[in-house]
Formats: sequence, C-alpha cells, structure tokens
Amino acid sequence: MFTVFLVDDDAGVLKALSRLLHAKGYEACAFTSAQQFLEEHDPARPGCAIFDISMPGLDGLALQQIFKTGGHQRPVIFLTGKGDIPKTVQAMKAGAIDFLTKPVKDVVLLDAVARAEAADARVRQGLAEVTVIEAKIASLTPREREVLSHVIAGRLNKQIAADFGTVEKTVKVHRGRMMEKLGVRTVADLVRLAEKAGITVATKL
Repeated sequence: MFTVFLVDDDAGVLKALSRLLHAKGYEACAFTSAQQFLEEHDPARPGCAIFDISMPGLDGLALQQIFKTGGHQRPVIFLTGKGDIPKTVQAMKAGAIDFLTKPVKDVVLLDAVARAEAADARVRQGLAEVTVIEAKIASLTPREREVLSHVIAGRLNKQIAADFGTVEKTVKVHRGRMMEKLGVRTVADLVRLAEKAGITVATKL
C-alpha cells in the first residue's frame, strides 16, 4: 500500500490530513516533528512525504535536505501557512513535487499525492532495474568486465586485443560471453545498460 508520511507540528492538521488520506485508500503515518520522522521513517515503504515548511527545530526545507543527503529519493510535497515565494522556489529546485498553501483544498492535495505516487513508482522501477543490471554485471569474469569497459568506449576487437596483448579471436569469445550474460545484442543496448549502472569507459584507450 502507498504510504503518505505526514510531518507537521500541528496535531489538528495531521488528524485532518490522515482522515482524508485514509478515506481515499492511502496509508498515513503522522509525525509531530522532523526528528521523530527521521528516527522512525522506513525508506523501504512505497510512498511520499508531506512536510510542513515551518516547524520548530528542523523546518521542512532543512528536513528535505537531510533526507536527500541520506540518499533517499522519496517524493516530497510541502505545506505552508504563508505564501513564501523564495521558499517555494527553493523547494521546487530541490525536487519537491508541489508546494501547497494552507488551508489546502482536498482535491488539490490529493492531486499532488497522485503525482507523487506516480513519481515514486518510476523511481522504484528504476532502482529495481539497476539492481537486476548490477547482478548481471557481477556475474562477469574480470576479463569480461574489462572487455565491457572497452567496448562501450568504442574500441574494436583488434584494438582491444592489442591492449590486452592477446589475439582478436580471444576478445571475440570474451565479448560474446559478456553480451550474452548481460542479455544485450547490440553495442547501443550495451551502452544504455552501462549508463544505467553508472559504468564508465576504460581509462586506458
């Protein structure tokens, strides 16, 4: 189930938003402080976060920054009681899904949550895809991994053979096995796969 993590120091707001989200089939986890959220939040659960922009201690923007620094990619929606343009710009530049002014209309909030849900699904799909790719790459032998790096750099088999001090036929064998293990047929597909996994080209060309 998609979970909406609510962080607001106003208990009344938390109660109202939780009731609305539950009525629409969402799970809602409410926190009265940024610190409580950071201590209890489970990044593995699909969902988004709704942060109040102005809270004692850590405010919403500071919380978002800590969240991003920790490597979390959960979509964030901000709520504010003031129409603060600079903070809106800062929040959106930091990747916020939306910046809503209290009191927010139900339909507006639910629309933002729906967009956050779609964004979270895309991120999780991408992460799952990278995990599969990394497992395939881990199955390569050290030499196949070297061949991969050279192939995505645009090197020909005879050039790679010269670099390795071996014959072209041997490189062809390694290249064929490498591409079979990775499940790709063309160099273009191999390059796209490598990019998703964050693989750089060989340094010695």
